[in-house]
Amino acid sequence: MEWFALGKKRSKLGKWIDRRGISQTTLVNKTKLSKGTVSRICSDKDYLPSSTTATKILRFLKKLDSTVTYEDFWM
Repeated sequence: MEWFALGKKRSKLGKWIDRRGISQTTLVNKTKLSKGTVSRICSDKDYLPSSTTATKILRFLKKLDSTVTYEDFWM
């Protein structure tokens, strides 16, 4: 569902959630991260989240796809 992105700049994570039809709001709700943090992680390809932030995201994403790793998004 590429229509989620609507021409916005997207990071690897942003593209990954767009392809799966997952909204940033869902990511905010499931990870308890702020909207600003999720927005930055999904749009800034150079942003490296703290280990705590990355862990929260990966914990949620692994429920959807057990094969995802840190390197898939931030290496």
